[in-house]
Amino acid sequence: MGIFAILIFLFLGSVEGFSTRSQPCHYSKDKTCKPALANAIFSTIAFVLGAVTSLVSGFLGMKIATYANARTTLEARKGVGKAFITAFRSGAVMGFLLAASGLLVLYIAINLFGIYYGDDWEGLFEAITGYGLGGSSMALFGRVGGGIYTKAADVGADLVGKVERNIPEDDPRNPAVIADNVGDNVGDIAGMGSDLFGSYAESSCAALVVASISSFGINHEFTPMVYPLLVSSVGIVACLIITLFATDFFEIKAVNEIEPALKKQLIISTVVMTIGIALISWLGLPYTFTIFNFGVQKTVHSWQLFLCVAVGLWAGLIIGFVTEYYTSNAYSPVQDVADSCRTGAATNVIFGLALGYKSVIIPIFAIAFSIFLSFSLAAMYGVAVAALGMLSTIATGLAIDAYGPISDNAGGIAEMAGMSHRIRERTDALDAAGNTTAAIGKGFAIGSAALVSLALFGAFVSRAAISTVDVLTPKVFIGLIVGAMLPYWFSAMTMKSVGSAALKMVEEVRRQFNTIPGLMEGTTKPDYATCVKISTDASIKEMIPPGALVMLTPLIVGILFGVETLSGVLAGALVSGVQIAISASNTGGAWDNAKKYIEAGASEHARTLGPKGSDPHKAAVIGDTIGDPLKDTSGPSLNILIKLMAVESLVFAPFFATHGGILFRWL
Repeated sequence: MGIFAILIFLFLGSVEGFSTRSQPCHYSKDKTCKPALANAIFSTIAFVLGAVTSLVSGFLGMKIATYANARTTLEARKGVGKAFITAFRSGAVMGFLLAASGLLVLYIAINLFGIYYGDDWEGLFEAITGYGLGGSSMALFGRVGGGIYTKAADVGADLVGKVERNIPEDDPRNPAVIADNVGDNVGDIAGMGSDLFGSYAESSCAALVVASISSFGINHEFTPMVYPLLVSSVGIVACLIITLFATDFFEIKAVNEIEPALKKQLIISTVVMTIGIALISWLGLPYTFTIFNFGVQKTVHSWQLFLCVAVGLWAGLIIGFVTEYYTSNAYSPVQDVADSCRTGAATNVIFGLALGYKSVIIPIFAIAFSIFLSFSLAAMYGVAVAALGMLSTIATGLAIDAYGPISDNAGGIAEMAGMSHRIRERTDALDAAGNTTAAIGKGFAIGSAALVSLALFGAFVSRAAISTVDVLTPKVFIGLIVGAMLPYWFSAMTMKSVGSAALKMVEEVRRQFNTIPGLMEGTTKPDYATCVKISTDASIKEMIPPGALVMLTPLIVGILFGVETLSGVLAGALVSGVQIAISASNTGGAWDNAKKYIEAGASEHARTLGPKGSDPHKAAVIGDTIGDPLKDTSGPSLNILIKLMAVESLVFAPFFATHGGILFRWL
């Protein structure tokens, strides 16, 4: 963070040669704006603010989750309803904490920066984009590092424990079991939290940048200017009311009510949110205004902006439910995958991959439709607020998402504490529902990332003064094809990191089983600390290369090849990254739930495949192990790759526009 902050300051300060003179504004040349040096200083401060907020929220999320795990296990003694309320409320704490702190810090920053910038809103909101960059750059490390940590432990624990030694999951005799449980918090709580916080900060920044050069910013109308923040604040209020539905108005009594309750949360919050957005669009916006659209001002009405936000909101819900259809074992896709385990692991892998590729179709159409509608109504600003619409129910989304790892660990604690079989069954039921809802959360994260990075891309193209991005020019096309390759390179790095860390873990677990006497009998304790150390070291060391790839690509391309090629790289990465991210998450989720489907043995079909330890079950465990790095490391980190490159290009756009493209100047 420190190194990157210095880079931002040096690059942006050098735009005008570190001069402290006022300069003509970039968009309206007749006005004077604050010097580029001020922009450099404030962008750096905003970057640090975003990064710190992201880190703190991830840290607090993990703190909350670790308190909640054991409490959920204890509540499970009283029944599944009580345990559900504990797990869900703890998730909600995390959701509201993130949504509220993100909003608060951004609002304070805007007001404090405003003291210096005064009437120069163009400069003010350009500096604020650093906030999004900070949030996302920390999310990258949270997601990649957390993903490597949790999956190295998970794969190691599963392969030796379940497949070789035939001991149950979370058995305290397994040396990797503590590392596995810690990993759930690192990857799913801290990683997911900072990821969605990053999306949220960036879509707010993208919308604010476009608004500052539209009629809101030119005429200094503060209320419509902060419309993006209003959308988020209505979301917090709406989600607060709706959280009561899950915990206080409807008591959950049976296991089969858990998943419907969580889905109801999403549907009700989307409906309430639609009404809320209609209200603020009517009260907070003038009826007619203009939006900056690549050099011209486009006339827009307030109801059109409402439609933009609403289409993002509902597209998010559709993506969530499609994801659920493909990853929940209540539906045929996952049951088909489970059925294919009868003939071994190979067919299971083939079916799972096919399912992942197929699950991309509808989400992409949903994203395409929302982009088309919002762009034709309100240009790039429309796309930015559509992304905010998708993220406006972030508090509920995160609550549902954090609920998964909390109930997963509650099950682990029950198993390790040797509590009765009944309690483990209850926590498993909570966890199975949590798995599906986690997949829904990932769907939201990927969908919003696509919209966010498109909005940032639009802001970047405007800021770098590119008139059109023409695919037929060689400069742009080479960028496009290289950009489309980046997600593959990035996934290769993250998958290999998980693989090599898991290899070390498996060897260590085997060594302990073979050399520590009385370990299998349960008379001596394994050495948990060594396994935790393997995971920690691997995640810290291995997250540097993929992180560097994402952080350095825009800088190298912008400086050497210039803004046109960079615009191609961003477009290419966006287009290919979204596809890989959706298919990877869903393939992994489907394999995981196919394994759980066989283990639970709830239907006649599942019982013909089981019990635990049968050949089909072993095939399912292999599929699940392959899917682990796909669904928890590569897939979710890709949406950060897409967003981070776009927001970084936007922050450095002034520098690239003046000093970039060294190579093409010589040619």
